[in-house]
Amino acid sequence: MMSIYQHFRQEEKEFVDGVLEWREQVENQYAPKRTDFLDPRQQHIIQSIVGQNEEVKLSFYPVGTERKRALLYPSYFQPQEEDYGIRLFEIEYPGKFVTIEHKHVLGSIMSLGLKREKFGDILAAGQKLQLLLAEEISEYVRLELTQIGKATVTLQEVPMTDLIETMEEWQEKVTTVSSLRLDAVMAAIYNISRQKAQTFIKSNLVKLNWKVTENASIEVEAGDVISVRGFGRSKLISIEGRTKREKWRISLGILK
Repeated sequence: MMSIYQHFRQEEKEFVDGVLEWREQVENQYAPKRTDFLDPRQQHIIQSIVGQNEEVKLSFYPVGTERKRALLYPSYFQPQEEDYGIRLFEIEYPGKFVTIEHKHVLGSIMSLGLKREKFGDILAAGQKLQLLLAEEISEYVRLELTQIGKATVTLQEVPMTDLIETMEEWQEKVTTVSSLRLDAVMAAIYNISRQKAQTFIKSNLVKLNWKVTENASIEVEAGDVISVRGFGRSKLISIEGRTKREKWRISLGILK
């Protein structure tokens, strides 16, 4: 029998086990199960495992955000917005005097001792900043998050219909690489040497599928997302095959 694990990376085994457990829980208890916020790679894994199941249905929320909560539920169940347990807050601050960026918001929330899975996207449009929180920690964050950088802030709850829509634009390019190793692919994307790519990886500046990796030799697969601090985000769209010179032809997307 083909193992389910062979479709995923070794380091994803724990998450895969969790998904199998949730699915079993819904089948046995015949009641819905809500997850924390999942990054797109985790959404892909859960979709691969549960997506085709007749007994257990799956849906994600909110639409249009990167991180979403998933709901696994029996076929009789009709999910409502409140079942996902998400609250949307606008961060109010003196915009005339200070500028707050995504990284400042992220740093301030993390310093409250929260796990990354308990809050979703941090959204920005002009000076408007929004934050998606799991309802179970939202009151704590609302009371505790009073300062971001030097700015005094307050969180104001707003309806989900006010959610800022973000449009990602990917610039595509086709190139060749001698290997599908992470350092080789990074060198091709960011026009740097493999040695420099390895230094970034060793310095914990590189994330593969939203997780910091120190493994320069890990093979990148189609659909994988790479982000390098200070260089932005990119993804391997597809592997087109080998050239006559035994190189890999790949298609990349770089976030504008």
